Amino acid sequence: MRQFVNRLICATLTLASVLVAEASAEPLARDLFAAHRLPAVAQPSSYGFYSKGCFAGGIAIAPDGPTWQVMRLSRNRRWGHPDMIRLLEQFSRDAARDGWRGLLIGDISQPRGGPMLTGHASHQIGLDADIWFSPMPAQRMTVEQRERDGSPSMLRKNSLYVDDARWTRAHEAVLRRAASYPQIERILVHPGIKKKLCDTVQGDRSWLRKVRPYWGHDSHFHVRMSCPPGSAGCKRQDPVPRSDGCDKSLAWWFTEEPWRPATGPAKPKARDVMTMAALPAQCQAVLAAPAPASEVAVTYTGPGEIMQQPVAARAGAAYPVMSLQPQNVPLPTPRPSR
Repeated sequence: MRQFVNRLICATLTLASVLVAEASAEPLARDLFAAHRLPAVAQPSSYGFYSKGCFAGGIAIAPDGPTWQVMRLSRNRRWGHPDMIRLLEQFSRDAARDGWRGLLIGDISQPRGGPMLTGHASHQIGLDADIWFSPMPAQRMTVEQRERDGSPSMLRKNSLYVDDARWTRAHEAVLRRAASYPQIERILVHPGIKKKLCDTVQGDRSWLRKVRPYWGHDSHFHVRMSCPPGSAGCKRQDPVPRSDGCDKSLAWWFTEEPWRPATGPAKPKARDVMTMAALPAQCQAVLAAPAPASEVAVTYTGPGEIMQQPVAARAGAAYPVMSLQPQNVPLPTPRPSR
């Protein structure tokens, strides 16, 4: 009996210690940043690295522009450093002149950046953006369409190679245009798309160095800006190699190794365990900073413009953007199957 009582006491103490530890555990950074629906009112600045940081003074790109439409509005991830938002507007305008009707813009960042509840490891400092490989349709899409519809993969089914029935010179042109901006230092695409470019691009191939192969980017491409002026706390990524990347580093992606399923116990994603202690000290101030009075004052609509009327009052916009909830929304997949 005494042995049973001792075991019961030990079990009770162990449970109590676990409960105390859980109660005193630091909150997850992803929960703290996701709770903010508006940006930090401060001088625009990015802090930390693309996958471990935050930013202040962000603005949102309008859901609709003359040459863009924003997808997956319920995620509230159309925020970025002002330099990124203005660059996306310029990119959309230039791409339209190149023959690409307009951009469908996916995730940029949360209002104050930081790790997200779902999806990306990066997109934390307002300098990353996803662009769909489908051009903007002629008509304005409804909110429901933007939540439901997807961009088709550029690959053949169950293959690492591009489907020639879907790939066009316009796809090459929009990537070439993205690479033309000095502010953009990297463009992430599926390895099969990188190979397609290596096999078909003629003339000047210097821009291919910016196009980097990576898992999961078969229906969209990812543009990444370099650290902008005024962001002393932004940590730069290593420069891309000087070569065009059509070498053995690309050939590796067409071996079994990068696609082999992981073995052993699953490791938690960094965003799911990251606390504020892992982020730059400035991110505490970013979380504590006041928010603007409304989204209206920080939504960018075009060159030099900041939105002057509520979103729902704009032509063709019949949505309360902030009321949508991210339910049943497809999320990015990091590693497509072979």
